Amino acid sequence: METYLSSITKQFEYYKSLGDKTLDQLSLEAIQNEISEDSNSVAIIVKHLSGNMLSRWTDFLTEDGEKEWRKRDTEFEDLFTTKEEILAYWNKGWNCLFNTINNLNNKDLDSIIYIRNQGHTVTEAINRQLSHYSYHVGQIVFLGKVLKGKDWKSLSIPRGQSKNYNKEKFSKEKDRIHFTEDL
Repeated sequence: METYLSSITKQFEYYKSLGDKTLDQLSLEAIQNEISEDSNSVAIIVKHLSGNMLSRWTDFLTEDGEKEWRKRDTEFEDLFTTKEEILAYWNKGWNCLFNTINNLNNKDLDSIIYIRNQGHTVTEAINRQLSHYSYHVGQIVFLGKVLKGKDWKSLSIPRGQSKNYNKEKFSKEKDRIHFTEDL
């Protein structure tokens, strides 16, 4: 049986892959497009997510998750000049998250950590971050789909393909695998 930590790692990997696949489809211009006044571009969402990840996951077990060095308000300023810079920042945040989770063990899960002085068990903090990141990755995917229009390559079951998808899934024997293992 999978442990919580391996399961949650796969969930984070899944959401990162959705963001990766969206970013792959977008040009720098699209990534920086604010589709309306006071909206966040994909670049801004990436910057915010990565800033949050670096703050939350650095010294995760020993320091408050809201670091003094984090300048959250600047996460909503797009100063990127290349797509490579955006991707590097995206990956820096995710690498910090995965390095931390990979060093946790089941004994850590009931430990108390703090985010803005509010105590959380490690499990609660991980769940909080998974919810936050999936929310923002969903925004990235939605914006990608809007910006690409008819040229969007679906990241899930393409429209009109549910019957074929289900037929293929139900043609296999029942098995205990994580849903991401055969994507």
